[in-house]
Amino acid sequence: MKIFPAIDLRGGRVVRLTEGDYERMTVYGDDPVGTACGFAEKGAECLHVVDLDGALAGDAVNADVIERIVRESGLFVEVGGGIRTEERIARYLDKGAKRVIIGTIAVEKPDFALQMIKKYGASVAVGVDARDGRVAVRGWTEVTDLDAFEFCEYLRDAGADCVVFTDISRDGTLQGSNLSAYRRLSEIAGLNVVASGGVTRAEEIAKLASLGVYGAIVGKAIYTGALSLEAALAAAKEGICSQNA
Repeated sequence: MKIFPAIDLRGGRVVRLTEGDYERMTVYGDDPVGTACGFAEKGAECLHVVDLDGALAGDAVNADVIERIVRESGLFVEVGGGIRTEERIARYLDKGAKRVIIGTIAVEKPDFALQMIKKYGASVAVGVDARDGRVAVRGWTEVTDLDAFEFCEYLRDAGADCVVFTDISRDGTLQGSNLSAYRRLSEIAGLNVVASGGVTRAEEIAKLASLGVYGAIVGKAIYTGALSLEAALAAAKEGICSQNA
């Protein structure tokens, strides 16, 4: 299983939200490029970057910073937040991002999203952000009537390779991930699932790996010291070994 340490950007700074609330934001640093390079030095191979300003504005507000992160870190970077045009998708991929995550646009303009999935294949993932089992959009500020699990199945059937599934109620709370949700998602054959929201302990990372979950995003736990990146990476390998035993 792949571990994606997370960098969420607001105003060019490294921040974390609690339960997706922009009013409950903690700043963890002013050097996102240095943070990304620090993750690489500790053994990370992947990185999850979200432009929070972009998610609200519907445009790539922190694009320059993100492009520097991609260029200087050397990591497999997946990027989300405010990506709602093909021009932006193509730009990030051209600048070296390995995966671009679309969210709101996949709900509001599904035909466009399916075109992008078909054209760019595994280089485009869909961010499915769930609050009480329903899909949320526009920086998690609006909740739709779409059932989050049914939406993931629809995306798989439409040809999507990967979804980043976030349980908003767990995000930034250090209360653990929603393992029952990921157990259910792991049963959707042919869909790679990246778990996001509340991942805190090494043992739950090992459990996610044993379920066959493709990846896990770890954010606040690393920044607060609740879980080291090295421990997260080791737990992912341990879980894979137990799955194959």
